[in-house]
Amino acid sequence: MSVVLDILSWILLISGGLVSIVAGIGLIRFPDVFSRMHAASMLDTLGAGCVLLGLILQAGFGVIGLKLIIVFFLLAITTTSAGHALAKSALASGLRPKDKDGNDIAIRGSGAEHDMPEESEVSSSKR
Repeated sequence: MSVVLDILSWILLISGGLVSIVAGIGLIRFPDVFSRMHAASMLDTLGAGCVLLGLILQAGFGVIGLKLIIVFFLLAITTTSAGHALAKSALASGLRPKDKDGNDIAIRGSGAEHDMPEESEVSSSKR
């Protein structure tokens, strides 16, 4: 059983490291801020989760394993919150996400034309 746990933990550790490397490459290769933020927040959480799960399997399910689980939840909350805050501040500063052709994507509430009805139109149609 110990050999199986060791093999599984090493698979998780190596795959978490590879996912983190792919996230770093995505930060360099993606064209705009929003794509880079997505790569950083999503893949960073996945890579760290794999590494922490591999460490939990190596350390056992005692106090150290519990501490590693707490670290993962704190990391998952702070990474996604930081990505959301960066996206909001990028939008507030005037940056807009782009489609694959490099054209700006219309965002609700930005003053750009869009197909979605405003909230007041939806609530008035329900009456």
